[in-house]
Amino acid sequence: MLVTIESLAYGGDGVAHLDDGRVVFVRGGCPGDQVEIEITAEHDRRADARIISVVCPSPDRTEAPCAYFGDCGGCQWQHVSAELQLSAKARIVSDALRHIAHAEVSVPATASAPDRYGYRNKVEFECADIGGRVHLGYHALGSHEFIPVDRCLLLPSGFEDSPRALTGALRYLSGRYGSLGVRRVGLRVSVRTGDVEVALWTDPTSFPRQMAAKTLSDAVGARGVVRLLVKGAQQKRLVTGVEVLSGRGHWTEELCGRRLTASGPSFFQLNTAAAEVLVTRALAQASPTAQDRILDMYSGVGTFTLPLAATGAEVVAVENSRYALADLRRNLDQARLEADVVGGDAVRELPSLGEFDVVFVDPPRSGLHHEAIAALAAAGPRTIIYVSCNPTTLARDAQHLSREGYRLDQVEPHDLFPQTYHVECVASFRRESD
Repeated sequence: MLVTIESLAYGGDGVAHLDDGRVVFVRGGCPGDQVEIEITAEHDRRADARIISVVCPSPDRTEAPCAYFGDCGGCQWQHVSAELQLSAKARIVSDALRHIAHAEVSVPATASAPDRYGYRNKVEFECADIGGRVHLGYHALGSHEFIPVDRCLLLPSGFEDSPRALTGALRYLSGRYGSLGVRRVGLRVSVRTGDVEVALWTDPTSFPRQMAAKTLSDAVGARGVVRLLVKGAQQKRLVTGVEVLSGRGHWTEELCGRRLTASGPSFFQLNTAAAEVLVTRALAQASPTAQDRILDMYSGVGTFTLPLAATGAEVVAVENSRYALADLRRNLDQARLEADVVGGDAVRELPSLGEFDVVFVDPPRSGLHHEAIAALAAAGPRTIIYVSCNPTTLARDAQHLSREGYRLDQVEPHDLFPQTYHVECVASFRRESD
């Protein structure tokens, strides 16, 4: 069956139409391709398919440089030109806002990342035992199948072969000490500070701490090795404790001219250079003044808290993670900046914090809970800056904010994750009465 790929979908697939009018999502398709496909799943109004052969390639189809592309789920668009990736992301954001939020806001071109490869300051590898040997890798595209990898081109130059080095280190340790109970291995690399940290996500079992620290440090030149004790389902990864095997127990990166530290469980934007552009644009949309009272919800280690505090405004930062809270306080002290730091759930804490002029929210992929939106509106800010990594939940929350009296004023897509369908957005909402 021949089809022509028309566009790219959020999720990574190419989009085409069958003769009966149904939409078909084609894994690995590039707009402009004429491809022969095989249907892999049938649905009422759509179908899924895989490519049997590319009959006539699109002029935007490129050669993927990674040997694992097509199997590994880390990247979906290495076969698509950079220009088309950027335009597709802007269209995806625009479509989500129009269809879900019914908002006709003009979406500008996606802000490109400085680097197309080598941009990630952090990767996390799954750890699996195959035939009695340790392997590191990722999940396959669209499934839970494990794909062992020796290289990752999204890591900074000089660290692409780190998966192979870390695998060798873990094989040595397991051969000497038996099963280590390692579930995941995280690697953080800063090209700006030179800091390298390895984080092991393990079961709370006995562990060769000193030898593991030395072996893993030698493998990748790590300045620090930490062990995160976890329990429960793999997806939730509930951290019950952190052991510092070597180093300071936190990783250091430079962002917007300031040094920030992040401990193993704490979130930090994965693309430092592109995140700087995003932070700059978010502050520009907010236009904060020294007279403002500003709330930073889901503040994390202080990505927005610190530049907001530097304006002289009164800043209140709310964060639920005890690890991120410790990092935030350390980062404020290092920068000699002041902010009121509140530990706890944002929805629960908001009613007691009073009113704000500006609110920054950078929620998880699931977006804002409806109670959080109601609490935000009750705080009465003139402006809400919403940083989103999911256009669908951004659009859903935009609709809910509209009902609370806040109109979507502008939205800017940012390409923090080249070679993938993921897109980060900075959106500003203004109070209708202003």
